[in-house]
Amino acid sequence: MEDIEDLVVGGGGGGVAPGFRLPFTSVGLNPKQQRPHPHKKSEPNPGIPGTQTIYMKTFGCSHNQSDSEYMAGQLSTFGYTLIDKPEEADLWLINTCTVKSPSQSAMDTLILRCKSAGKPLVVAGCVPQGSRDLKELEGVSIVGVQQIDRVVEVVEETLKGHEVRLLNRKTLPALDLPKVRKNKFIEILPINVGCLGACTYCKTKHARGHLGSYSVNSLVERVKAVIADGVKEIWLSSEDTGAYGRDIGASLPVLLKEIVAVLPPDRSTMLRVGMTNPPYILEHLKEIAKVLSHPCVYSFLHVPVQSGSDSVLTAMNREYTVNEFKIVVDTLSQLVPEMQIATDVICGFPGETDEDFAQTLSLIKEHQFPQLVPHSLLNHNRLILTLGLLTSSSATAGSHTTSSSLCTTSSAASTSSNLPCTSLHTLNNSSAVAALGLAVLRLSLPLPASSSTPP
Repeated sequence: MEDIEDLVVGGGGGGVAPGFRLPFTSVGLNPKQQRPHPHKKSEPNPGIPGTQTIYMKTFGCSHNQSDSEYMAGQLSTFGYTLIDKPEEADLWLINTCTVKSPSQSAMDTLILRCKSAGKPLVVAGCVPQGSRDLKELEGVSIVGVQQIDRVVEVVEETLKGHEVRLLNRKTLPALDLPKVRKNKFIEILPINVGCLGACTYCKTKHARGHLGSYSVNSLVERVKAVIADGVKEIWLSSEDTGAYGRDIGASLPVLLKEIVAVLPPDRSTMLRVGMTNPPYILEHLKEIAKVLSHPCVYSFLHVPVQSGSDSVLTAMNREYTVNEFKIVVDTLSQLVPEMQIATDVICGFPGETDEDFAQTLSLIKEHQFPQLVPHSLLNHNRLILTLGLLTSSSATAGSHTTSSSLCTTSSAASTSSNLPCTSLHTLNNSSAVAALGLAVLRLSLPLPASSSTPP
């Protein structure tokens, strides 16, 4: 299907004719409502927008989580009630992730459940934006990644029985939209969307698009506002924080310096810098190191290497070499006290040889990434059990590694511990087994004597 902006695809039983275009002025309007009696619970009226209940499910990265919090904020402001029980909800809203197959498979299952239950459904996120023609998305409303500020009107029209698809790209959604945080003490702040890369394996680029950065001033003002709200942690999020500002004449070091300047000196609000690819921070390493050494900034950075082989990196179109990755890791480790680096590894990339894979294992051993976060195990249940048993024995022996930090499958959760990790995105069974075998061996080694764990 072509991009259809503002198009109501259809509805049952009369209503608006196909081709009707939603008025732009309907976005974000909060109609005046009479205050309910303090002792009388108001019941949802199917004919009155803003009185229904909504079940929301989020898959994917911290950026996706932030998008969901913004959508939840707008819906709550308009009067909708968010609930945790899908069977009791009047409408389901699923915010999807396209990075890994398990997330998309879970989305497919949830969509089938929703359709079987006869519930109105809105699907948001990277899956519909990057794969709008999926069979699973037939007959459901869609909100594109840059249309989250219009979620209220999409929900309203969907509840009327219409199918709405908003997929066109436009200006970035405002940062000061209403927001309901999953954790009231953590603000996930997107500093840019999209990236400058073109990795051969990555589908996120098709969804999030080319780099689009928020202005330094708008981000600093948002930081001030959330600090005033009582937020204790600010997570800077994007598809590549290192590329920030290259489309608007700014840079990540410039932004970080401005943000650090407004953080409370008593460390009551801490800053965490999100994932960055190696190419775009090589020229700023000393400046980045200075920021990461600040007492209000976690000495942690997620820098994906994906492979320890230059030939595989070339096939991936990663635009850096293994040596350049080492420069990033070694420089930050030398300049930042107690620096912790997280990384990702893709095992079994098409064309990867045994020698290529051996180079990846050598890189992991050389830099001693001590925490393993397996994202996909391809049903290797015995390996899961083995890792769990080793974790338990390590904890009993006094190791810093715990089952919660080891076996989590959420990038946001794993990195929030401020400990390094190696994420294994497994594409090939034999390579996955070899990598996990190394991880099992590594789990017997102690973590560094000290780590900058968030308060």
